[in-house]
Amino acid sequence: MTSKLEQLADGLRATLGERVVALESDVGELTLDVAPADYLEVCRLLRDDPQFGFEQLIDLCGVDYQGYGNRVREEPGRFVVVLHLLSIGHNWRLRVRTRCADDDLPLVASVNEVWNSANWFEREAFDLYGIVFEGHPDLRRILTDYGFIGHPFRKDFPLSGTVEMRYDPDSKRVIYQPVTIDPREITPRVIREPGYGGLGN
Repeated sequence: MTSKLEQLADGLRATLGERVVALESDVGELTLDVAPADYLEVCRLLRDDPQFGFEQLIDLCGVDYQGYGNRVREEPGRFVVVLHLLSIGHNWRLRVRTRCADDDLPLVASVNEVWNSANWFEREAFDLYGIVFEGHPDLRRILTDYGFIGHPFRKDFPLSGTVEMRYDPDSKRVIYQPVTIDPREITPRVIREPGYGGLGN
């Protein structure tokens, strides 16, 4: 007898066919990779096809794979959009990933019309990673300031940021200025008492 996970995987392969870029099962979870061109259509199918019935989008996030595994990516596709879906009727979950084709302008279709819970998640991924969701009804920053420059969750964004803000009592307003903190690397010092954990001095 096949498990629910195998049943779902077989159904996805049979229904999606060549639109499946990759389908992996690991630690009891199924991950489906699709091309950006098929992303919106596949999401609609996952929601509307009764054999899948993924009526709920639990989460959507961006991922920056620059330097993943301590290596520099040569090919494009640095930014990935990840969805976590739930089918209440079938009691199964699915992770869907699509890789943005262009690193300079990461662009993917919005799934807000498929699951309206995607609205704020897509705004967050746009704000933090700079991923543009085509067709989103109100794509603007949600966590950072409207005048913020850059996307702070990108791996090439400086840890101390690029500007700092402070209240200026003379002009009686908040002003922005270049960061005045000198960049430094902080390495914690590990201190243990003699005999800690059964170790010698």
